[in-house]
Amino acid sequence: MSNNNLSRLKYIAVLFTGILAASIPATASAEWSIMGLGTLAGTYSVAQAINDSGQVVGNGNGVDRAFITGANGVGMSYLDTLGGGRSFASDINNAGQVVGYSFTDTGDLHAFITGPNGAGMSDLGTLGGDYSIAYGVNNFGQVVGVSSTAGNAAYHAFITGPNGVGMTDLGTLSGDYSTAYSINDSGQVTGISSISDVPVQHAFITGANGVGMTDLTTLNGGTDNISIGRAINNLGQVVGFSGFYDDFIGYQSVQAFITDAGGINISGLGTSIYSRADAVNDIGQVVGGINSYCDYCIRSAFLYSEGTITDLSLLAPVVAAGWSELSAVGINNRGQIIGWGHLEGAPGGGSRAFLLSPIVAVPEPATYAMLLAGLGLLGFMLRRGQQTI
Repeated sequence: MSNNNLSRLKYIAVLFTGILAASIPATASAEWSIMGLGTLAGTYSVAQAINDSGQVVGNGNGVDRAFITGANGVGMSYLDTLGGGRSFASDINNAGQVVGYSFTDTGDLHAFITGPNGAGMSDLGTLGGDYSIAYGVNNFGQVVGVSSTAGNAAYHAFITGPNGVGMTDLGTLSGDYSTAYSINDSGQVTGISSISDVPVQHAFITGANGVGMTDLTTLNGGTDNISIGRAINNLGQVVGFSGFYDDFIGYQSVQAFITDAGGINISGLGTSIYSRADAVNDIGQVVGGINSYCDYCIRSAFLYSEGTITDLSLLAPVVAAGWSELSAVGINNRGQIIGWGHLEGAPGGGSRAFLLSPIVAVPEPATYAMLLAGLGLLGFMLRRGQQTI
């Protein structure tokens, strides 16, 4: 397939995602249900990412291998490894391709991608060193993460082609360090990069297919302030957190942020000064943590939707089911949220992965009509694209 046709298909995918997202009712005022995902053979589990079918990936301490579930979080099974004893999952796309990192049979830590629904596992290699981690994957199987360069001289963000083929160095804003955390279906990437030889790092966004790297700056513009881009949606909205970092104290006054489409205009979400945003879906709903860097605070999770902040730990179904101190790290286009928390009476006392789902009204007929019209447009554009392949 030519690059032009791949770009056309990416455009169609983003267009369809927008049509689909427009058909999804808002979840800020929805009723909710929460379910624990289990632990398999271990005493704790944490969920890391979710796709639009509700498949969840994460990690636990059973046999120290990453897990994947079926649709809507049902059924947990282990993933493979790259030959070593452990694997860790970071993200999953709508085909069920999982990315993360695993020890190899030589003891090195390498990024991986699986086939659909978590089948198999392929080593993505490195940028010349002996270390790589995959953090994000889009619906074309393009993977981003961080890798050591030749001689392990530096650590740089990388991007691959579709299905994890080929690894390209994304470089840095300046200095010798960068990491990519998330990629959308246009290939726009966000993450963190050094901006000079001093230990100051800023969030970045790239253009399509990882081309070019732009500094997103920080919330108040201070020269000693840091920012981290944690996730990007198909509109190019970036979420993360920004604040001051001290080598002796750690993160101080850290606040969650969101940008406008295309990474323009960074602004705070209006959450606690100790907060972080970890995920955003295509209708701009954000989840993250409250009091994430406060040693003496009760930690919780939030949902930001249409300007409203909801403390997820205070939702009536969450409290009634015995959950507390939630950490939310993923949200899909159906508004399903994943993370981990404490479950009262759970054996072993460790954290448990959860799936929090909105119970929403059935869409009106007009909404279905919009969706069907979008599907018709998608089919027409795909047929035209096939004629030129």
